[in-house]
Amino acid sequence: MILNLQHIYKDYMQGKMEVHILKDISLSVDKGEYLAIMGPSGSGKTTLMNLIGCLDKPTSGTYFLNGKDVLACTDNELSDMRLYNIGFVFQSFNLLPKQSALENVCLPLVYAGVPKKERIERAKQALERVGLGERIDFKPTQLSGGQQQRVAIARAIVNQPAILLADEPTGALDSSSGTQVMDLFQKLNDEGMTIIMITHDADIAAHAKRLAIIRDGILTEKEDEPDEKTFEDHH
Repeated sequence: MILNLQHIYKDYMQGKMEVHILKDISLSVDKGEYLAIMGPSGSGKTTLMNLIGCLDKPTSGTYFLNGKDVLACTDNELSDMRLYNIGFVFQSFNLLPKQSALENVCLPLVYAGVPKKERIERAKQALERVGLGERIDFKPTQLSGGQQQRVAIARAIVNQPAILLADEPTGALDSSSGTQVMDLFQKLNDEGMTIIMITHDADIAAHAKRLAIIRDGILTEKEDEPDEKTFEDHH
């Protein structure tokens, strides 16, 4: 088991009122799984993603990632957990505009203290893995949206993380580019990568092998296709 959340609650204070965002969430993910977590806007899915990604801590409950107790980690240890265990893929790519594809993919390796020669070699391999071996010197402005997202995926996998955590990974893409990204996720999962994808779109969620639904802070496993075609998202 690579990830184990048990009885997770997350509360926030709004003025003097306590707001319960996540309510008794338990979730375990084994190595090599491909899980989609689907929910409408305001369901708690972003909060849950932040907890899984070690960007935030729950109010109560337990979280073990790769055998480590996340709640017992210091801030520095949490940074290391993110760096070595989780590859993030965001809706908006989050690439540095003045850096080449290769330089963008090298970034996590810089933080990890990998020597320059090895950084460049590993970044090239990651870009080849996502089908962009011919585009390593291109800057984000010279790439299509789909290509930019593939650079972001190469950056996410270059450190060989335990989990690829994707937040609405096709949200900013046209359907053709979105299909390419989903095909790439399938390929990575076939190669053994553990993927957790957060989405409000049933068509995107259907690509995963396992589906969980979050509504009003409550997570339920779903065996069948979702009833709704899509959840309305109001961003």
